[in-house]
Amino acid sequence: MHRYPSRPQPGQVIGLLGGSFDPPHAGHLHISRWAERALDLSGLWWLVSPGNPLKADGPAPIAQRLEACRELTWGSGIHVSDIEVQLGSPFTANTLLYLKNRYPRVRFVWLMGADNLSGFHHWQRWTWIIETVPMAVLARPGQQVRAGLSLAAQRYRHLRLPPTAAGLLGRTVTARWALLPGPMSDQSSTAIRQSGGWVKGG
Repeated sequence: MHRYPSRPQPGQVIGLLGGSFDPPHAGHLHISRWAERALDLSGLWWLVSPGNPLKADGPAPIAQRLEACRELTWGSGIHVSDIEVQLGSPFTANTLLYLKNRYPRVRFVWLMGADNLSGFHHWQRWTWIIETVPMAVLARPGQQVRAGLSLAAQRYRHLRLPPTAAGLLGRTVTARWALLPGPMSDQSSTAIRQSGGWVKGG
């Protein structure tokens, strides 16, 4: 059964960081803390995906990744969620729709790295996501220019907030998004896997 955090209160702003977390690492913690400060979040949840539909090679077993996430976030106040496993869907749009229906008075903000914005137009129902849920895009090394020139960024430039106004995400009636510059971490799950520092099923 899915383990929910203590029930969020109406009006709270909860950041959602989704991904495979294959494996989770200090970079994930770094952008989580960064988002908490920049957006003045009431809480932050990691949504561990059962798999990435845009990648042919599947991730490590979900139980392994959930355990690693919970060990890494122990004592941090970050909630690690297996909700996408329970929903039986790796698609962000389905997860966001479910959460918005379950907690209609809670304000969710989708968090992602700038590298993901470059390919955001390949996500299922990506226009619905950006038109419905506030989104904070956090800088990644070498990715800011590509992110700013991406199809999603260009099509929805009229909804973009300047970084200095990012605290409004989740607090305005209209869904908005912002690209946040700041201190970056060069850690990546791909590099850890390629170095042999993460063994599937290990």
